[in-house]
Amino acid sequence: MPESCSPSPISAAISVRGLRRSFGAKVVLDGIDLEVAPGTVHALLGPNGSGKTTTVNILSTLIRRDAGEVRVGGFDLDDDPQGIRGVIGVTGQFSAVDSLLTGAENLRLMGELNHLDPATVTERSTRLLDDFGLADAAGALPATYSGGMRRRLDLAMTLMSTPRVIFLDEPTTGLDPRSRRQLWGMIRDLVSNGVTVFLTTQYLEEADGLADRISVLDHGRIIAEGSPAELKRLVPGGHVLLEFTDAADLTAAAVALGHVAREADDEGGPIERDSLVLRIPSDGSVESIRSVLARLDHEAVDVAALSVHLPDLDDVFLALTGSDTKETAR
Repeated sequence: MPESCSPSPISAAISVRGLRRSFGAKVVLDGIDLEVAPGTVHALLGPNGSGKTTTVNILSTLIRRDAGEVRVGGFDLDDDPQGIRGVIGVTGQFSAVDSLLTGAENLRLMGELNHLDPATVTERSTRLLDDFGLADAAGALPATYSGGMRRRLDLAMTLMSTPRVIFLDEPTTGLDPRSRRQLWGMIRDLVSNGVTVFLTTQYLEEADGLADRISVLDHGRIIAEGSPAELKRLVPGGHVLLEFTDAADLTAAAVALGHVAREADDEGGPIERDSLVLRIPSDGSVESIRSVLARLDHEAVDVAALSVHLPDLDDVFLALTGSDTKETAR
């Protein structure tokens, strides 16, 4: 097996240009571009069948592509696929845990497959079992593990090779809320230590809480990309809630901001007099909030509290893809 070339200087942990893949007459990826910064979490969202797993399989060298340029960890997929394999780890939708081996034996097997020396295998497996809360179950078979424990073991096995880039393809599917949050904490710890995580998920709250940037994939194309906050601003419905201590300030603010001072006649009305709250349409940007506060300051109106409310990623997903996230999860 040829030795890997040295990677080029890394400005992006993952760089993709014009990636295409078809299965027969079905075009799954139709020329997508991606750029993932080192030491970040990048989430790929999309309806079932949109090509998320295909993308992960291509980037991790598991299947071929039809066209496009791919670099992972500084290595080019054409010139040095083995170099890519040396710097990545992959945790797929289905556990890679061997049910006939104990937790500790699964980790030792991964170390041996990565050609680590025995001392390193022992040190890393012991540390990972402890870090992932599996030390007490190290000698037990995975059949006795909970779903969350199996997923933690799966991720620990991925980390035996100390990868710089990790692909997580729907890693928390089927886990209970507590186990999912435990895994989220582990992912955050990895990123804080400089690891890059490329994540696909059906849970939009997972992407919202973990991802630095999100790409939305639909019908083979990236149709939107940005931080969670940036994507939320694409959908109307955002607003600022201003709270006041008395009705006089509420009325003065309504006049200053161009609203008619009247009782709200429905749930979406601008004024809620019972709670002394004024609702102002806003995209949540600093500029829009600064503008509101400047106008109130000019009229000497005192605001007791301010909060920003934006559409969530479920709203974004539905608006962009036309798919309900609950349908996507089935």
